[in-house]
Amino acid sequence: MDYTTLKRLNPAEFEGAADGYQSTSNMAQHAKEALERQITAKMREDLDGQALTAALGQLSELSKNFHYVQVECGLVSTGLNALAAELREAKRKLDRAVGDAEAEKFTVNSDGSVSYPAAGEKETDGKVPAGGKVAGIAKRPKTGLAAIDESPDPAKSLQDQAANFNPNPNYAKAAEIANRIAQAIQEATEADDLWAPKLRQLRADDDLTVSDEDWIDAKGDTEGVRKAAKDYLDDIKDLPKKGSPADNAKWWKGLSPDQQDALITLQPDSIGGLDGLPAEVRNEANRTVLAEKRAEIEIALAHHSASQPKDGRPKTIQHKEAVTITSHEWDEWDAKRKKFEEQIKGMDDIQSRFDRTGGKDGLPEAYLLGFSTEGGGRAIIANGNPDTADHTAVYVPGTKSGLGNLEGDINRMVDMHETVGQVAKGKSVSTVTWVGYDAPQTVQSDALSYKYADDGAPAFNKFIDGLNAANTSGADSRITAIGHSYGCTLIGSAARQGHLGADDIVFAGSPTVEVQKAERLDVPKGHVWNEDADGDAVPEAGRWFQGWLGPFGKAIPSDDSFGANQMATDTEGHSGYWKYDREKGEPSLSILNQARVVAGLYDEVELVDD
Repeated sequence: MDYTTLKRLNPAEFEGAADGYQSTSNMAQHAKEALERQITAKMREDLDGQALTAALGQLSELSKNFHYVQVECGLVSTGLNALAAELREAKRKLDRAVGDAEAEKFTVNSDGSVSYPAAGEKETDGKVPAGGKVAGIAKRPKTGLAAIDESPDPAKSLQDQAANFNPNPNYAKAAEIANRIAQAIQEATEADDLWAPKLRQLRADDDLTVSDEDWIDAKGDTEGVRKAAKDYLDDIKDLPKKGSPADNAKWWKGLSPDQQDALITLQPDSIGGLDGLPAEVRNEANRTVLAEKRAEIEIALAHHSASQPKDGRPKTIQHKEAVTITSHEWDEWDAKRKKFEEQIKGMDDIQSRFDRTGGKDGLPEAYLLGFSTEGGGRAIIANGNPDTADHTAVYVPGTKSGLGNLEGDINRMVDMHETVGQVAKGKSVSTVTWVGYDAPQTVQSDALSYKYADDGAPAFNKFIDGLNAANTSGADSRITAIGHSYGCTLIGSAARQGHLGADDIVFAGSPTVEVQKAERLDVPKGHVWNEDADGDAVPEAGRWFQGWLGPFGKAIPSDDSFGANQMATDTEGHSGYWKYDREKGEPSLSILNQARVVAGLYDEVELVDD
């Protein structure tokens, strides 16, 4: 970039273009949401069979296109804003240098050099030292070999010597101004050289299909723009170190819309997992993470399938009884394949919940408040916006929960939302499935340890604090923590370890909660509730296990000595506590009693002694 170009440059034009791309990104986001919330929902009401399947398939592909446009245009917008910020700083330096030159009655030439007039004391010949022209020298560039070359710049050394010996005092002043001009031009050139190729890369394939490769490319684009925009991001106020959810909420509100858009675009994984931020923001960020991660896992599975071992496939031999024989190599390969398939199934279950919004079931909008494939997988899905809800229920599933087993846990809170809605007397409701920890995966060994609960409890506490920090419905809003099986153990650990932030706790099929008395759990007295259905062997097994531990054991919520409100149930077994007849819209007593607690209708809860 030369002096004349930088002089005429207007960074606001790049910011205007950035606003245009951000508007396009927002339009694509709104179009995607309209497809999911309105158009698809209406089709589910009016169509069925093959016609519905075909229409939903086409709309799903269209939704992917809108989502991809949203992400890519967001990247372009952020890139243009980052470029404009760097150019604006270079332009500011140039304008100040030119202003100083004009104040000294110097002339800035079209090549950026500075001409200065005669000045100084008369020499022996009676003449005033003549004026002249000096070309500026910029500092070494930020990148390349020159960035690590610490030797003096020969040209700058000669210029310094000339300033010491030149009898015209204007020379030193003009040289200093010319150097500032040269520095501004160099910084603008570096910004242009950095961003021009980055922005050219943000182009989609010339088709209407958003493939897995496109999402992988989008993830690469994000990483590239994030690295290039480091200086731009550094200007954004840092996230509070080890900040509470309330600190996070305050920090977010203090950012400008452009800064918020940049962080959602460039750091979706970080923003999506930040407790205290609005549900809309976390959902937007996590939906991008979900799309990119699904593409990544799909491609990884395809590559893995191609590497299937030729030897060691399962073989069944018949002797006295059938025996299956495999090789160690096959077992490792098959375990990895199953892991990929479980992750894909979990992501499909999440997407399926989004696809069911509205329609015949009339489901509320879903929000993805957390997602990762770390460990057994993390997923936090809300039915209805918890930021505006008067009543919020957060459900923690137990043993074997994870990405591969999401569908049932998601549906339980879908049915809970419907049930609470029936008794909440017009109050707004949100129900959340919280798989935010590594749950034990075996009953025989893992579920006998408190480690999984103790390790996951701090994250649950922060999540609840985040809901409280982000909620805008008023002081009367309520949160109920609901645990099932080992999920009760986690909630108990969270309440034991610190401030739970919930108004009520509901346990269902609990083996233990790590404390002897309900009053030791961090909710008001009388606000711990328990359900123990007929035929549920888990509480009985927990009672046996705790009794086996003797004086070191803990009571379980179904014991009278524990002090919980024992709610009546009409379901059987360990998994029926959320039974709901969707055809008739009739809840079981088991889920209805929980819903009454969530809605704060304590006098309507049927207790065992009633």
